[in-house]
This record gives sequence, structure tokens and C-alpha cells, in this order.
Amino acid sequence: QVMCVEVVEAYVERIKEVNPLINAVVKDRFEEALQEARQVDKLLSESPGDDYLEEKFPLLGVPITVKEAFSLHGMPNTSGLVNRRNVVATSDATVVSRLKQAGAIPLGVTNCSELCMWYESSNRVYGRTNNPYDLQRIVGGSSGGEGGVLAAACSVIGVGSDIGGSIRMPAFFNGVFGHKPTTGVVPNDGQFPNARGVRTSYLCTGPMCRYAEDLELVLRVMAGPGVNKLKLNEKVSLEKIKFHCMDHDGGSVFVSPVDKEILQAQKKVVENLEGELGVQVQRVAIHKMKYSFQIWSAMMSSMDSNGQEAQLFTDLLGDHGKPVWPLWELMKWLVGMSSHTLPAIALGLTEKLMKLNPGANAKLVSMGKSLQEEMEALLGPDGVLLYPSHPTVAPRHHSPICTPFNFAYTAIFNVLGLPVTQCPLGLSSEGLPLGIQLVAASYNDHLTLAVARYLEKAFGGWVIPGKL
Repeated sequence: QVMCVEVVEAYVERIKEVNPLINAVVKDRFEEALQEARQVDKLLSESPGDDYLEEKFPLLGVPITVKEAFSLHGMPNTSGLVNRRNVVATSDATVVSRLKQAGAIPLGVTNCSELCMWYESSNRVYGRTNNPYDLQRIVGGSSGGEGGVLAAACSVIGVGSDIGGSIRMPAFFNGVFGHKPTTGVVPNDGQFPNARGVRTSYLCTGPMCRYAEDLELVLRVMAGPGVNKLKLNEKVSLEKIKFHCMDHDGGSVFVSPVDKEILQAQKKVVENLEGELGVQVQRVAIHKMKYSFQIWSAMMSSMDSNGQEAQLFTDLLGDHGKPVWPLWELMKWLVGMSSHTLPAIALGLTEKLMKLNPGANAKLVSMGKSLQEEMEALLGPDGVLLYPSHPTVAPRHHSPICTPFNFAYTAIFNVLGLPVTQCPLGLSSEGLPLGIQLVAASYNDHLTLAVARYLEKAFGGWVIPGKL
């Protein structure tokens, strides 16, 4: 119905209009994107039939954006690290290459937190990204630029990665959909930093979109041959899903209590499922969830099966250069001399502390393993858990420093390896996005995606930010 060039031009104009406010796209490739759009139009005019093209290029002409931590040929690949500011990608990350081969057109790369290890997307290379619903609020991290760019209708699909909630937190704070697939299905190659050792089992690459129906299509493309492990062709009968619901983590001392409005939104979901589908939503209290932050931290720093230690964050900060001393960097930061952000320095310091008590860590790792078994048994082949995406709506800039462990609500599912879809549920009284996590047992991504499509219809899905 429309020319691909018109579509790409519309998105380019939208980015030019709102990016000065939100600072989400940190480097664009508009000229190349328009050239690629012209090629798509040429292909369509010469094509023998739409069915053939749809099968070969399921994302033909669709404008996308890519988290800057992923390699996109010709684009910077710094991950917000000052000493990488001249690094330009000479190839495409595997998922980026697959999306391009499916016909997608990248418009540019988007901001992330320094080394993708904090939940505010701000760094010394590109500055800070602002939430489209309230510029004084964060977009989340580390795929925060993607969350903001999608919410502001500057892109159709986003490429994100997630080792502690880096897809789901930005999707939640910006009122869009984000999916963390079952571990090990979508390749993580071509991003910096990439996971090593035990963390390869926790890092996931996945899609972020404004519309629930796009998640499955993009997941199929991203997964490539690995898609066979997922049951995406199975028809889902929502009435036959066993729904479980947990309002909070049980009261961790490290984590904020869940906001009333987030609890109310979750309650409305339960009422809707019971009223409309006639299912019984089972309330559960999984005791070990209270230790989510401690379990995640211990498992992230544990050795893999070959006895290889997890890579130190301070080594990554140095990026093959001089070693970084967190305490010295903190002194420099206090007088405005450090090239690192405070959260990155703080993480370097806590990493050192974690090493002081190996006995406690081993106990937490074994608690994580038993929690994984408990979750898999609870969810089984047909279960979905409803769980808050975060204890609060999008916080104000800098305030995550005061609540550094709130990401535990998303992080726990990385070390458990479970598929999770973050689903928007309208706006709070302050006009900020609400949402919920939908969790299933391993390889049951099709269940959470089906429930997300249902909840989008029931609750309206993405809401355009009013102020832009």
C-alpha cells in the first residue's frame, strides 16, 4: 500500500523530531537506509509474487534499530566505554545479519549503559537517554536506547540483550514488549562485551517491539535454525494454561517494595484471566525468590563446569588496556576526572567484595540450582507465572544509585534460564508505563508470547507518549 522509501523517510523524520529530546539514537545510517529502501521498492516492482517474497524476506523493508553494543557494519561499537570511542564495527553481529537477510533496514544504533551493566542508559561517550513519557525519568538499561526509541515510535523493532533484565526493564519503563528467550537459542555473537564462562548460560539476545505479534516473527528470524527448539508452531489454548501469580519477591531487604499501582495492574490481569478465560489463577509464594539478588550475584561470579572463572568487570573496563583500580577511579570520579560512570566504578568495588566469602557464594549457587528445579516443576509443560517486571515505575534520573538491587526482579530469570515476556499494561496515574513479566518453563516461549498477545488486546498494549 505504501512505498518502502516513504516508510523509511517517515521514521527518519520521526527520529529527527524526537531524538534531540530523548537522545536514544547515538549514530544513524539514514542515507544507507534510504538507499536500501529504494532497492526494496525495485525488488517489489520486479517480483513474481508477494507470497514468494514474504517467505524469503519476512521483514522486507521494516525499519529497525540496534543496541550499540551489537556490531552493525560501519557503526560504532563502544558499549559506552570511552577508550573504545573510535571502534567501528567491520561486520554484523549474527542476529543483525539474520535480520538484514530477512529484509530489515537498520536506521542506526542506540544508547546503552557503560559496558551494559547498569539499569540507567548513560555513559561518558554519548551522555544520557531520557524516557519519552517523562524526560526526567530513566529509560532503563542496558538496552535503554531501544526502549526509548520504540516507545517514541522511531523504530518498529529493536535488537536487545539481557543478562540481568536489560531487555525487560527498558521494555517495562517505556511501555513496550520485550522478550528474553530461553537461554541458548538465539546466538549472542558479535556484541561487546560478550559473555564468557558461566555467563554464556545467562546472557540472552532477543526482540523488543511495540506490538506483541511482532515478537514471534522477529524471534524466529533471530533464532535461525535454533528456532526448532522452541514450540512456536504449537497452537496455544489460553484456557488450558495453568496460571500462577506472585505479587512480590517475599520481602528482600535489598529491594524496594512493589508500587501499589503495579500491584493493582497485576490484580486486574488476574481478574481478567479469571473472568474472561474462566481459568483459576493460583497464588504462589516461592520462598527462595526473596534471595534473587544474592543468587544472581553468586551465580554470575561462579566458575563454569571446566573450572573457568567468570571474567572480571574491572578487566572489561580496561578493555585490553591498563588495569582499572575501582577505588582510584572513585577518587578521580569525586573530582570529575574519571572517564567511567559511578555505577561502573561501584560494580568494580562490589565485585572485589563478592570474592571475600566463597563459602556463602557456594551456598547461594546451590540455592539457585534448587530454585531452578522448583520453577521448572511448578511451571511444567503448560504453566505461566505472572510476576512484577520491577518494583517501581520508571525512576527519576540518578535515583537507581539509591536502589541498585531493584533489577533483581528481572535478573533472577537469567540465571534460571527461563523464557520471559515483558508486557505493557497501560499508564500509571503519573502517566508512566505499567507492565508485567510472563514466565514459562524452558523452551515454552510460545506460551508467554500467546499470553502477551492476549493481554495486548485486553489492556491496549503500547500507548503513544503524550508529550512528544
